[in-house]
Order: sequence, then C-alpha cells, then structure tokens
Amino acid sequence: MRRRILLLVVGMTVLVVLAFAVPLTVLIRNNTRSDAISDLSREAGDVARTVGQYGTDDLATYLARLKHDVSVRLPSGSVIGTPPPGKAADLPALPSADQGSRPLPQAAGGGPPTASPTDYANGVLMQLRFGIFRGGRATPGEGGRDYVVRVYATDDEVMSGARTPLLLLGGVALLLVALGVALGEVLTRRIVRPLVHTSETAQRLAAGDITARATTSGPAEVADVGRALNRLADRIDQLIAEERETIADLSHRLRTPMTALRLDAEALRDPAEAERVGVHVTALERMLTAVIRAARRPQREGRLPSADATAVVGERVEFWSALAEDQGRGATVALPAGPVTVRAGAEDLAAAVDALLENVIAHTPEGTPFAVDLTVADGGATLEVSDDGPGLPEDAQVRGRSDRGSSGLGLDIARRCAESSGGSMTLASTTSGGARVTLHLGGTD
Repeated sequence: MRRRILLLVVGMTVLVVLAFAVPLTVLIRNNTRSDAISDLSREAGDVARTVGQYGTDDLATYLARLKHDVSVRLPSGSVIGTPPPGKAADLPALPSADQGSRPLPQAAGGGPPTASPTDYANGVLMQLRFGIFRGGRATPGEGGRDYVVRVYATDDEVMSGARTPLLLLGGVALLLVALGVALGEVLTRRIVRPLVHTSETAQRLAAGDITARATTSGPAEVADVGRALNRLADRIDQLIAEERETIADLSHRLRTPMTALRLDAEALRDPAEAERVGVHVTALERMLTAVIRAARRPQREGRLPSADATAVVGERVEFWSALAEDQGRGATVALPAGPVTVRAGAEDLAAAVDALLENVIAHTPEGTPFAVDLTVADGGATLEVSDDGPGLPEDAQVRGRSDRGSSGLGLDIARRCAESSGGSMTLASTTSGGARVTLHLGGTD
C-alpha cells in the first residue's frame, strides 16, 4: 500500500511538472530561435552597412572576426568570406529586388536593411541583397549592380542560447519531483504507520495479549479503525474478566459442599473406604484450586503470562528432593545455566512440575531413581521428567484412567499448562521401561 501511494504521488507530481515544463520548453526554444534570427539579421545588416560605407577593402579580415559563417557575393560574382555549406546551385533563391528593404542608411542614422531567413542545411541561412550608389548609400539591387550578404548558423549555434534556460528548467523540474517524492514519503508514512501499528495490535490480540491497544493518531479514517479495534479489545477484556469471575465464584461456592463431603468421608466406618473417598475428594479440591488460580491469573500476572522455567523447575525439584532422599531415590537434574522464559504463569508451571514429581513419588516403588531435564528449544523450553518405574499405560493421558491408583488429574494439569503456553505434552517409555513425560513449553516471542 505504501509503495502504491508513493508511486501515485510521484506520478501526479511528474504529470504536473510536465504540464508546465513542456510548454515552457517550447516557449524557450521559440524565443531562442527568434533571438538568434534577429542576431543573424542584425549581423547581415552590419556587414551590408560596412560594405556600403567602406567598400570591400579589408572586408575578408572583417568577416573572419565574426562569430558566424558570413560571405559577401560581389556584383562581379566573386565571393569574399566563408560561404554556407553546400553547392551554390543548392542555395535558396535570393529575395527579389522589390522585396529588399529601405535604402541602407548612412553610419549616422537608421537601422540595417531587412534580411530574409531560410532553413537550410541543418541550420538557418540569412540572405540580404542590396546595391551601392555614389555617396555611400545603398538601395535594393537594381541594374545588376547588387551585393548579397549570406550569414549561416547551424541549428546548434541557433539554439545554443537555450541551453542555460533549459538546464535551469530541468533542474527546477527535478527539484519539484524530488520534493514530490519527499512529500509522498511523508504522506505515506503518516497513512501507513498507524495501519501497521493497528495490524500489529490485532496480531498481539490474536496471540492472547489483551492489553494491546492500537494508536488513534493519523488520518481520521485510520484513527477510527484504531478506536474501533480498541473498543473491541476492551469488550473482549471485559468478557474474559466476567467469565473468569463467574468461574471463580462458582468454584468458591463448591468449597462448602466439598468440605461437607470430606467430613462425610472421614466419618465412614470402613477405613479403606474412607481413604479411597478421601483421595477422590483431595483430587477434586486440587482441581478446584487450579480452576480458581486460572480464573484469578489476570489479576496476578497480566493477560499474557510468563515465567523463568529454570527458576521454577529448580525450586520445585529442591522442594521434592527432601522426600526423594528419605525414600532413597536418586535424582538426576539438568538445568540451563541462565534463565529460560516461557509463556506460562509461574504458579501454573510449578503446579505442572509438582504434578509430575508427585506421580513419580506416589506411583513408583521407593528407591526408584528419576531424572529432570530442562533444555532450551524452539524459542521456548522442553521439560522432561522420567523414571525407572513400571511405566504408564497407553491411555494414561486420558483423565481418570492412569491405572496407577490415581485419577489422572496430575497429567491433565501438566498437559493444560503445556498447551496454554502454545506447546504440547508427549508420553513415552524409557529404555528401562519407565515413564517419560515431556512438556514442550512455548516461548513469549
């Protein structure tokens, strides 16, 4: 769009410049030609006056000093000076005696006789015919005693006076075009820059950054687009806030019956049954807590969460290391040397790590070693938790079907954390038959 607007402005500028430059060029050339013909006519008249006053003595020397090719044909037919190019038979016809000018004046008065210009041999030929009488006065030729002055100038010599004005005109035209380009650049930037910013804002909104807002500067139409996009973003923000508040409110309301359910479970006479129901109640309470945390996230960390995966994973591994040491479990931990920012909240990522490590502690025999490996990958990070236990069944990723004595909510928490960051979770087996859970966490870029 920017390029098209710039080309349009430059094209219009060039058309305007041409609309003025072409007529001015024609005018300059016509005026230059008219002035050059006047100079040739004046030069021919000066030669005629010189011949009329001083005769032909030293005429050749006088003609050689003139800037054009000037020749004088004497009544005898001989020629003095530099004749025009071409053969004598090809020269234009001379003006007739009755087309001559008024008598050649004395040196003391009047102007030169009128000469006749003709386009000839890629130039202009000026011919002046006159006669000489006693007393030094000249009249149009009669009685065969006429002289002919011929002054010739090439087209380049005739138009030489137009070079400076044409160069000046060309410079002004180029300057106007340059100004048009500069003006077009400023205009396109003023129009396109707000559009680019609005497009970037829309992309940020699409990526989940609800705090993004478009600029409302620039042309009125572009500013209207920015304001409309901002109103849409405000409305989306409002709807998300209302939705999460509703979810949080419902979750809090569920805590009262959850508490009653836990009390009922503890009141069961069968200890095994009480423990089984209590495990399910605990899992349900943990899920409610996760829902409330997710609903409250905008108030804690902004619409676009981020966390240092190195710090969070290191902190949670250290938390579980005491229990692992008590159970005689060997732990292999590999973390990057520097921070690794991922698109996940610190609490959500900590909950995912806790869920994976709790699965290892709770569902593998004591003394089973495990490993935690965090690496940088594709602008984000990859977290791998593996153990040498009995492994996971194929349908373990389906919530409620881990087949290891749990509800499967731990893996679901980890999966949702990975997917909310723009990544994914994969399950595999180690070479010893144990479980390997890999979280692919997206970056903030």
